[in-house]
Amino acid sequence: MRTPLLRGLARWALVPVAATLAVLTAGAPGAFAAADLSTVAESLREDPVYVDPAASDQLSASDAEALSDRIRDADKPVFVAVLPADQPAEDLFLNLRTETGITGLYAVRSGDRFGAQADSSVLGNQAVDNLVTAVEDTDDVKAQLNDFVDAALRNVGGSAPASWSSTTTDEGVPVAGLVTTGVVLAAGGAGVYALVRRRRQAHEREQREALEKLRVVVDEDITAFGEELERLDFHPGELGADDAMRTDYEHALDSYEQSKRLMDAATRPEDVRAVTQSLEDGRHSLAVLAARREGRALPERRPPCFFDPRHGPSVADLTWTPPGGATREVPVCAADRRRLDEGEEPMIREVTTETGARRPYWDAGPAYGPWAGGYFGGGILPGLLIGTMLGSMMASPAYAADYGSGYGDFGGGYEGGDLSGADFATDDFSGGFGGGDFGGGGDFGGGF
Repeated sequence: MRTPLLRGLARWALVPVAATLAVLTAGAPGAFAAADLSTVAESLREDPVYVDPAASDQLSASDAEALSDRIRDADKPVFVAVLPADQPAEDLFLNLRTETGITGLYAVRSGDRFGAQADSSVLGNQAVDNLVTAVEDTDDVKAQLNDFVDAALRNVGGSAPASWSSTTTDEGVPVAGLVTTGVVLAAGGAGVYALVRRRRQAHEREQREALEKLRVVVDEDITAFGEELERLDFHPGELGADDAMRTDYEHALDSYEQSKRLMDAATRPEDVRAVTQSLEDGRHSLAVLAARREGRALPERRPPCFFDPRHGPSVADLTWTPPGGATREVPVCAADRRRLDEGEEPMIREVTTETGARRPYWDAGPAYGPWAGGYFGGGILPGLLIGTMLGSMMASPAYAADYGSGYGDFGGGYEGGDLSGADFATDDFSGGFGGGDFGGGGDFGGGF
């Protein structure tokens, strides 16, 4: 995070370039008719606040700098653009997000219109809508943007992009690099840098520890799947085997090998989701193969057993109420359905918590979110985990920044501040100024 003095010097180095561009374009017909979003995006990659020359009467340079400093100091991926009143609305947020290429929350003021959209991994649609609604009737631009940013910084997840920590001159010479030794030390920046560095190192250590905890559980899953393959005892050349059976078996083997490769390559908890997705896919192939060999109807594609995905694909959805929890409908395997019908407890997958105790995976800590997400996908997971410790954690934007996202209502996308380019959920940035309001068409959750 840059100190105010360093940021001031970096901005001072860019003033001649901005001033020259303003002079060259001042006399051009229609020069300020609309902002060039590539220019806006280029600026936002270096600074959280952009004010178009044609909208300079909306927010002064000093107010923009103060707002920028507040966002930087909070270390959050919040972007603010003040654009001309006649800025075209169609696909505005989508194009701005694509051009900028950074996961975060984007707010735009254009004339008397204001709206915001965000990657769901940092802030949910409803939260964005609520933040915009709270300030949409504020006529004063400075007050509106400050109120919005203050509220956003308290809610948005993720960290500021790394590109905000340094600025380059027009010749490509890093201004921050030229003055770091003298200015940062004089302003106490070394202490701030050390604090941020320690924080990041602690976060990385927590992620490594979480991954190692998951590795034990996933290795158990992979081993169990390998044992299922052996028990099936299928041979491609056996009597009665056909091409469909051989394809199912090959798919199951591929899933087994892929799950091992993915786990070996995993570097953070989020990577585990792909592993359990592969295992779930392989178990379905085994179930189909078993049905073909026995001449039964092929099973429909269903999620695995909620109580323990190692039980294999579920056969029904039953209502279940955990001790002290809310009632929900969960997918269950044949064995657990029989237990529940007979009034017995299901066979629940327990894992080791930080204290060393054994608990159901949904009450064992945040790291198990990616593990469960791979098995159950985004659509049904929020309902399955309602009222559990893991469900509550996964509903927060901060969870997505630490353990990934894409779990249905729990969010989706890269971590806040990540350089994702055009790889993001376009539905998060649908709509524009439609009907004079932001959010027309597929409203993102931030209209007027």
